[in-house]
Amino acid sequence: MATLTEASISSRKGVRYTIYAIILFIIARSFILTGISIYKKIFPTPPEPPTVAFSKLPKLPFPERTKTKLNFSLETAEGNIPKFPLQSKVYFMPKQPSNLLSLDFAQDKANRLGFNIEAQQSTESLYKFYHKSSPLIMETNIITSSFSLSYDLNIDPSPLSVRPLLPEIARNTVKNFLSNANLYPTDLDDEKYIYKYLKTQAGGFIAANSLSDANIARIDFFRKNYDELPTVTKSTKEGNVWFMVSGAKERGKEIIAGEYHYFPIDETQVATYPIKTGDVAWQELLDGNYYPASFGSAVEGDNIKIRKIYLAYYDAGIYTEFFQPVYVFSGDKDFVGYIPAVTTDYYGE
Repeated sequence: MATLTEASISSRKGVRYTIYAIILFIIARSFILTGISIYKKIFPTPPEPPTVAFSKLPKLPFPERTKTKLNFSLETAEGNIPKFPLQSKVYFMPKQPSNLLSLDFAQDKANRLGFNIEAQQSTESLYKFYHKSSPLIMETNIITSSFSLSYDLNIDPSPLSVRPLLPEIARNTVKNFLSNANLYPTDLDDEKYIYKYLKTQAGGFIAANSLSDANIARIDFFRKNYDELPTVTKSTKEGNVWFMVSGAKERGKEIIAGEYHYFPIDETQVATYPIKTGDVAWQELLDGNYYPASFGSAVEGDNIKIRKIYLAYYDAGIYTEFFQPVYVFSGDKDFVGYIPAVTTDYYGE
């Protein structure tokens, strides 16, 4: 029979061998995982092919704009053209149906915003509504639900006599105004807005240097990021939803001008499309095949250094069937140009 000493020795050996086995397992596992990681970097799993579920896309509706001939050179932080993914998402934008109740909906919206429901028809789709207590007019398109506001300052200039509201208060004033008619959608980003001081000059408005120098404030709203990409509009720093806000507290005098061009996106209906490489987009810029969102202070023949290239979604401000990505080229003198990102083969006529 084994003695207690022999049993104790065997037990200690068993524990020691178990520890060795565990250590070897951990080392082997580490080597295997490292090997798998290196293999995946060298031979990455190819992405799922683009679904192109919407077939060919309509061309992006960039506005007509006369181009200034410029020369471009590349000076990005990376020192070259960044690498971009091979595909990007495209979202469906449902069209608002037109029916016999369109005018009824417009009248309900006008009433909720403080306007009389009796309307003056301008065209087949455009109607004017007059505010109940101030010289404020809303002109709305009953088909698209877009509208604009204008205040007759010749009749009542009092909104300009009060110091404008601070940024967050002005933003909330507009947000509350739109929310009264369920017109503040969830994809307008509360934090992604631009606030500008304005003052009157020669019958119009120009930029003011400070709040004390301003007569009015302008708030521009922008959509949230989609697929981790920002949204851009036809003019840099100008949203498709914007309003001019006074410091007046009387109902009907808080907002004296504005435009609302918003079209919803259906995030449940999405497809993926192949996109151009950054090099291809860069060549299109050099060839002059771009939309100038901003020439800034650039003049004919200027040499513009492009400092930043990135992908974004183009929010046209008019109805388009799909929400599509663009390449954005940003450079000196506030130049900004857009190029459609989806490969040319997937655009229709």
